[in-house]
Parts: sequence; C-alpha cells; structure tokens
Amino acid sequence: MDNFPQVLTIEEASKYLRIPLFKLYKLAQDGKIPCQKVGRHWRFRKESFNKWIKQQESLNDPKTKNSQE
Repeated sequence: MDNFPQVLTIEEASKYLRIPLFKLYKLAQDGKIPCQKVGRHWRFRKESFNKWIKQQESLNDPKTKNSQE
C-alpha cells in the first residue's frame, strides 16, 4: 500500500480502503469520511484516512465504549 500517492482520487481511495466505489461516493457526499471536493472531483488525503480508520476502530471497540459510559 505504500505505492499510493499522498492525495488520492476516488478510484485510488476505493482501492486503498478496499470498499466499493459507490459506497465511497456515499460516505463522501454524506460527510462521513474525510475528503475535499475540488471542482467536480473528490480528493482524499491518505494521512487523513489513516487517522479516520483509527478513530473508527476506537469507536467500535467494546472496551472503549464501556469506559465512556
């Protein structure tokens, strides 16, 4: 995965995250994933994805959920 550029197109981001393109479009349009729209094109920072994934893991971790309640 190191051969991906720092700023990804939506197609590259879909491959990087291993999720279908239509799902990534939906996440981007709903503001549920870190991204920017440049004109008509979506752009994604690889570094932002890595942080977002870690946040999602901690939100879904039962140990973390129990300690927050």
